[in-house]
Amino acid sequence: MAGSDKKDKMIYFRSDEEIALIKISSQVLGKAHAEVAKIIRPGITTKELDIVAETFIKDNGGTPSFLGYNKFPASLCISVNDVVVHGFPSRYELRDGDIVSIDCGVKLNGYHSDSAYTYPIGEVSPAVRRLLSRTKQSLYVGLEKAVEGNRVGDIGYAIQTYTEKFGYSVVRELVGHGVGQDLHEAPEVPNYGKRGQGPRLHEGMILAIEPMINFGKKGVVQERDGWTIRTVDHKPSAHFEHTVAVRKGKPEILTTFEYIEEVTANTSLMVDKNELMAA
Repeated sequence: MAGSDKKDKMIYFRSDEEIALIKISSQVLGKAHAEVAKIIRPGITTKELDIVAETFIKDNGGTPSFLGYNKFPASLCISVNDVVVHGFPSRYELRDGDIVSIDCGVKLNGYHSDSAYTYPIGEVSPAVRRLLSRTKQSLYVGLEKAVEGNRVGDIGYAIQTYTEKFGYSVVRELVGHGVGQDLHEAPEVPNYGKRGQGPRLHEGMILAIEPMINFGKKGVVQERDGWTIRTVDHKPSAHFEHTVAVRKGKPEILTTFEYIEEVTANTSLMVDKNELMAA
């Protein structure tokens, strides 16, 4: 779940034991995503997806991080097409040609994990499929910078420069964040920025890095429900997210897309690396 612009929280440094607990939470989260991936298709309602995720999380000893968070009414943020983030599950039936972002969090053993994945539903245009592939890749480009000694601005700069070279726009109003015993902790992690600026990264920091990349303009609007964020020009937006531990030399990615990709391999739901550099 994307963070806001609050800056009043301290930065925590987690021990190896705490990081191991977050990784357990992250594994349940990855499997919950896969349960959704198994049934996502044209004709299914977004509310049905939410029920499946909530049931799986609770059956595996966890608590949905989003349910009730600041009165959010569901376990998943489900954002379709021009909805960037924080969409409500509803009676809306997914349609051929939609893209849908599934953002989920799990609290287990006292610690939260947070991740998101955007799916193409049925026959999606090649241009929009490339948006998904490149947004997903931008996540890993940003993750590479989550190492001891770098700064938060290095992460945002990497994501911004990678995505903007394709003509996409980076959402400014919503950012990644620290995560741990609270769902949203310091520091904020924008998907744009300047190298060498922002808080310095130290081993044990836990970050939710989550590029939100628009096909068109960077501007967004919030709907009257106080949550749903749409692109100002109604063009599609993609969203991918991992929870990561800052380490020396190489980051430790705690969440996983492995279970999703086992389900989506060789299907139309697969977000294909081969599309990254296509025209």
